[in-house]
Amino acid sequence: MQLNWIDWAILSATLFAIVAYGTWQTRGSKNVKDYLRGGNKSKWWTIGLSVMATQASAITFLSTPGQAFNDGMGFVQFYFGLPIAMVVICMVFIPLYHRLKVYTAYEFLESRFDLKTRTLTAILFLIQRGLAAGITIFAPAIILSVVLGWDLITLNIAIGLLVIIYTVSGGTRAVNVTQKHQMVVIFIGMLVAFFLIVSKLPEDITFSKALNIASASGKMEILDFSFSLNNRYTFWSGIIGGTFLMLSYFGTDQSQVQRYLSGKSVKEMQLGLIFNGLLKVPMQFFILLVGVMVFVFYQFNEAPINFNPNGKEIVLKSQYAEAYKALEIEQKQVFNDKQKIINSYLETKSETSKKYITLANEANDDIREEAKLLIEKAAEELDEKVVSNDKDYVFINFILNNLPRGLIGLLLAVILSAAMSSTASELNALGSTSTIDLYIRNSGEKTEEEKVKISRWFTFAWGILAIGIACIANLFENLIQLVNIIGSIFYGNVLGIFLLAFFFKFIKSNAVFVSALITQVIIFGLYFLNEFEYINLPFLWLNFVGCAIVIIIAIIIQTLNGNTKTITA
Repeated sequence: MQLNWIDWAILSATLFAIVAYGTWQTRGSKNVKDYLRGGNKSKWWTIGLSVMATQASAITFLSTPGQAFNDGMGFVQFYFGLPIAMVVICMVFIPLYHRLKVYTAYEFLESRFDLKTRTLTAILFLIQRGLAAGITIFAPAIILSVVLGWDLITLNIAIGLLVIIYTVSGGTRAVNVTQKHQMVVIFIGMLVAFFLIVSKLPEDITFSKALNIASASGKMEILDFSFSLNNRYTFWSGIIGGTFLMLSYFGTDQSQVQRYLSGKSVKEMQLGLIFNGLLKVPMQFFILLVGVMVFVFYQFNEAPINFNPNGKEIVLKSQYAEAYKALEIEQKQVFNDKQKIINSYLETKSETSKKYITLANEANDDIREEAKLLIEKAAEELDEKVVSNDKDYVFINFILNNLPRGLIGLLLAVILSAAMSSTASELNALGSTSTIDLYIRNSGEKTEEEKVKISRWFTFAWGILAIGIACIANLFENLIQLVNIIGSIFYGNVLGIFLLAFFFKFIKSNAVFVSALITQVIIFGLYFLNEFEYINLPFLWLNFVGCAIVIIIAIIIQTLNGNTKTITA
């Protein structure tokens, strides 16, 4: 698809303004406090928006509506542990970090344990966050390249370089001030998208009727109190696994810790995180609701059988073209039948009509699954790479085909702003951790100017590496899940190390170090056993399991070493 000149103008002006503003506002950072902690000048609302922007990457705005389109509102349960985690971090983590005047979370671990434990934890962070930085660039690039026909490599490089310019130039403060404005663009864009989707429904379909249709289709089932591990997102996985994931992410991940360490005081830091905790769940609920409204829209407007345009292009060049066209005809028939069923349901609200809606949706899902299989077979036959799972393409496909000119540019600016804001935080944190925890700690004292210069070079290097990862990455089942899977593999172990430091004073450094190494191997093993279906352990639970394992093994090792005296903080 070719963008209209007005879309190009809005997209270019928005991105240029953000980069230019961040670079200009934060020029001339001369000391490491200004560069890595923003001079400790951030107010609570800046901290709160910056924390939200760091987590709300482009993946959030591409994948989450697609998640809701396919599976409904249940994904919001993933965030139920967030407010709990915010309270714990405000009470335990922030006062300690502030008292020790640390630049990174991992400095604390050396004072509590030793250098090797600090170094190991920093390296675990660098591995998982370095991979995630590449994905946050790759996520919007792969989808925009397919839908708009733009070159993928060029997009990866362009997004990465835009972020590198102001992140290397201005450090933490540049990230914070740009993220504040990026979040404004994001909020405006998503609100506009929501109201436009609702306005494009048939005249007699009010918002309440749209919710009834979504509910009858099973898309409004928010809470799942089952204890089944077969259900990935439940109330319990959100409260338990989600709390541990959020504690790890916001309490020990330097990309988040660095956001609130820039606060003017402990109170500003705490208010910023509480602000994030109160707003994040409603924000995710709203983004999922946007996806549900897209689903309702396609109950009255024919949807493509697969939202990835490359999929159809490939299958029509193969021997499966006729079978694919037959599925399209079958889908059209199901769509026509569903119109009658939905109209009947809106008039009668009968359980029979609701049952028929469910059956029609199941029939449509079966057709879409058959189409995915044909696309995969066609891709294999033609030796081409294609993504048959089209969740991440649903929202962008809707934007490009149904929104007016100008607003398409705004929504693309939202997606790219989100990619830039999240990537900027990651590069900033990767540069800080590499400088403070690895280079300076192991190479002796440096002048302030040398520290800033080294930090800039590390940030630049991580930016180039992230672009490289983006250029070789492969799309996973769902991008938002991929980022959370990478985090879950490492976060539980890291959180356990910090909890041992906080609450188990009798545990010594060697026990923690050995336990952390063993735990990381076990978590990798559990993840792959689940992937190959030898066990059933959804990735969200790895946060809790990893945390528990590292604590238990450390206690056992310390006990075997003869120290059984338990003193808790």
